[in-house]
Amino acid sequence: MIVFLTSSPSGPLDNSRSVLGLDEMNHFVDNLKKYWPESARALMITAFPDDDSQNDQMVGFFAGAIRDAGLPLETLDLWDHRALDTSLECLRSYHVVMLGGGHVPTQNDFFIRIGLAEKMRAFPGIVIGISAGTMNSAEIVYAQPELDGESLDPNYRRWIPGLGLTKTNILPHYQMVRDNMLDGRRLFADITCPDSIGHRFLALTDGSYLLLCDGRETVWGEAYEIRDGIIRQICETDNTCVW
Repeated sequence: MIVFLTSSPSGPLDNSRSVLGLDEMNHFVDNLKKYWPESARALMITAFPDDDSQNDQMVGFFAGAIRDAGLPLETLDLWDHRALDTSLECLRSYHVVMLGGGHVPTQNDFFIRIGLAEKMRAFPGIVIGISAGTMNSAEIVYAQPELDGESLDPNYRRWIPGLGLTKTNILPHYQMVRDNMLDGRRLFADITCPDSIGHRFLALTDGSYLLLCDGRETVWGEAYEIRDGIIRQICETDNTCVW
């Protein structure tokens, strides 16, 4: 299994750079081409299982973006609430699995409903995580509070079981959310940094990603380590480092 855990594979969500299709920054497309089969069957697993319109739009966009990047694509299918077959046999009929972006706990619940963690252990192909999909790829997911009220809710679970593709807890869109406020507090200084005591998080800017290959985890692009309440930059754009 080759795993690309991205912040956003289609450019920065804050529109700080103009990207059409897949983002070529930090050799993302070049690295995908090293492993991409001659004609790929791909599957998108959504973070919004009940949002038909958004899911169809997302699949249409990424199918076009993949082909425009020169990656041969036979089909890009979708698993959401309409999927009739979410079996291991169906999963293994694909060469590429994409884990969509969205709300981490909502996607996590859907992954549990379809038994995805157990099925992914037997998947031999390429996995591409997108934002929430990247976060849910961890063995134990840090579900960073995102929506109003989540950081104050005593029943909100910040630590939940994930797919087990990595032990790394990734926080996406760092350039966009680093100064965000949530529930009257600073998202990173007052919420995430205290949660990092005894833990190690990897914060990625859009355009950066973690590549898992042959038991090695390599950071590509601008990235930050958050550990025991301290944030420090560990990698820069167009550079790599071993995580």
